[in-house]
Amino acid sequence: MSVSTLAADQSVCAPLPVLGRDVTVPLVTGGEVTYAALDYAASAPALQRVWDDVAAYAPYYGSVHRGAGYLSQLSTDLFENARRTVAEFLGCREGDQVVFTRSTTDSLNLLARAIPADCRVFVFETEHHASLLPWRDAQVTYLNAPRTPEQAVSTLERALADRDPHGPALVCVTGASNVTGELWPVRELAAAAHAHGARIVLDAAQLAPHHPVSVTDLDVDWVAFSGHKLYAPFGSGVLAGRADWLREAEPYLAGGGASRRVTRRTDGGVDVEWHDSAARHEAGSPNVIGAYSIASACKALTEAGFDTLVAREQYLIRTVREGLAGVPEVKILSLFGDDAPRVGVISFVVEGWNSSHFAAALSAEYGIGVRDGLFCAHPLVRTLLGSDPQTQGECGAPEAAPGEKSLNAIRVSFGAGTPDEHVERFVTAVRELVRDGAKWQYRTEDGRCVPAV
Repeated sequence: MSVSTLAADQSVCAPLPVLGRDVTVPLVTGGEVTYAALDYAASAPALQRVWDDVAAYAPYYGSVHRGAGYLSQLSTDLFENARRTVAEFLGCREGDQVVFTRSTTDSLNLLARAIPADCRVFVFETEHHASLLPWRDAQVTYLNAPRTPEQAVSTLERALADRDPHGPALVCVTGASNVTGELWPVRELAAAAHAHGARIVLDAAQLAPHHPVSVTDLDVDWVAFSGHKLYAPFGSGVLAGRADWLREAEPYLAGGGASRRVTRRTDGGVDVEWHDSAARHEAGSPNVIGAYSIASACKALTEAGFDTLVAREQYLIRTVREGLAGVPEVKILSLFGDDAPRVGVISFVVEGWNSSHFAAALSAEYGIGVRDGLFCAHPLVRTLLGSDPQTQGECGAPEAAPGEKSLNAIRVSFGAGTPDEHVERFVTAVRELVRDGAKWQYRTEDGRCVPAV
């Protein structure tokens, strides 16, 4: 479906129903307006379908595995069926494991605990902190930000060629940047990794909500993502992929569920036989509702059809980018250039504005929720802003007063639940703020720019 066809037939491509779509918020200038949630890259609103599925299950909630009661058995079936649904959604191979975690961050920290002791890890400085930081106990090579997809592949190939070819290696790469929205050449990076005897894990937190992700087609070894970016409630995530390193590693958490058998030794200690299935890394009572909500979201997105969802999102992307291009004071941040394929994540700065001040005005005067700061990708944002990527900064806004220059940016992000009106209001608001200035006075409070009372 072309963008022109999409624009002409909005009824075919209506946004998916999400929670909060009718919430109104007060404006500092008076009155109320329907809230425009344009911070999907941080957390997407839950799909109404997911919420309804969870509500229907809630009365039948029971603790999974080992329970003899009907509700426990029902919940166990639901939990394991959710695992199969996620495996199908991700195109997993026979023998791959699907481990339920708390988030993408949790998934990648789990994998970091499971890699061999002598493993060399390669990660671009452009990664979100969730995939940049977990490898503290490994030998890590940080790669400079590439400026083209081809340069990303060649940079990785050179780094892998320079390593000891006999030891294990792991490449960690994002599928879509949480700062620029640009798609990375995952399949080509996977081919480069495997050609040099390395494995690869894909951070799909920003990719999976926008595009189909297939472990088989992309030929990655593992994939990680979060439920709260996939239109499911907070507190659930997935690590899926090859079983061998996970099966051989010490459990991520020690406790019930991860252990198959525990016996006392004559010396007073205990011997433990751990499961070699996904349960090995799911100790304790699992988040059944979280797993079920992820599976529900996977089904909803599959049934809606990614071709339709992608086509509509590209229309929204073009609306925002063309609108911002008409404001000379706005600079959109990009690694790969204007023509790079991307998802609905756009970061920018506005000449003459502190980014926190601009974001605060969008919220207080227009009812638009965006994000400002460094987006937990400090080296990347610093590089894009032309400053030293080693400069320290906070995930939120630095303490700069309205009007003062700040080394942070503004991010607008959207997806399957975003109405046209939200992005149109955003573009109008940017134009008005740049042209006319803010209508209200603002001050800095606890590191945030807020309306002055």
